[in-house]
Amino acid sequence: MMKEATRQVRRWKLLAEVRVQEGEPLENALRRFKRKVQQEDIIKEVKRHSYYLKPGEKRRVKAALARKRNRKKARKEQD
Repeated sequence: MMKEATRQVRRWKLLAEVRVQEGEPLENALRRFKRKVQQEDIIKEVKRHSYYLKPGEKRRVKAALARKRNRKKARKEQD
């Protein structure tokens, strides 16, 4: 029981945290929070874990992204 609680604490420790300073408007704190979430790629990580990909599918997706990157790179070099 204790191990499970400790594991959860470690997992939540990775989340972005912004402390609202005294007299600071909430909009500014929200803006800082959004920037921090974007910098830490939290959204991308959540999307990646939102569904399961079989190892073969994962390889195909990775290869497709690499092909797309290479095509884009080749197009840039032509210009």
